[in-house]
Amino acid sequence: MRLEYIFDTVCPWCWIGKRRFENALALRPGTRVDMSWRPFMLNLDVPLEGVDRQSYMERRFGGSRLERMHGAIVSLGRTVGIEFDFRRVQRTPNSLHSHRLVRFAGAFGLQSETVEALYRAYFCEGRDIGSLGELVLLGGEVGLPRDELGAYLGSDADVAAMMNENARAHRLGVNGVPCLILDGRYALAGAQESEIMLRLIDAARETAGEETLG
Repeated sequence: MRLEYIFDTVCPWCWIGKRRFENALALRPGTRVDMSWRPFMLNLDVPLEGVDRQSYMERRFGGSRLERMHGAIVSLGRTVGIEFDFRRVQRTPNSLHSHRLVRFAGAFGLQSETVEALYRAYFCEGRDIGSLGELVLLGGEVGLPRDELGAYLGSDADVAAMMNENARAHRLGVNGVPCLILDGRYALAGAQESEIMLRLIDAARETAGEETLG
């Protein structure tokens, strides 16, 4: 089963969706998933050095609405074992370089672990995942070679590829994240409940079985 998970590293709903999909997949043991992490950058207007998160988010959503949003996300996060702590998040980064870190991790089979580490670092620990130095530290923590990673992030490697993949998502009609695409034919937008994701997995498994028989 091929899964494209279109996401952003600064999107709390994407982390919730990731956990819900993992919970659904655990109910179908033996299902093999070839996971591809596809970037969708929500904050391309943000400079690479990032901006103050509180003022940025208040401009986008307003103070009272932002508070309600945070409360809802915190409550939902706890249902999947996530303890969001938005009080610790000081910066809104441009997520380009964090997506490059995920791409780099693919050569070492550590993409899922890297995505999880990025979310925990940002949403629970308040670390600046737009900082190249912080990304190198994070990469080292999940087992990536820091010197090689530092050289990679300090170059222009895969910058164009990230921008092209972001544009591809828009061409596919994706206008929000997370978005899951299974086997190139089944799509599910939003951090849906695990039960809904399970139905998508079952539909893909059934189709794969029919094609095998055919």
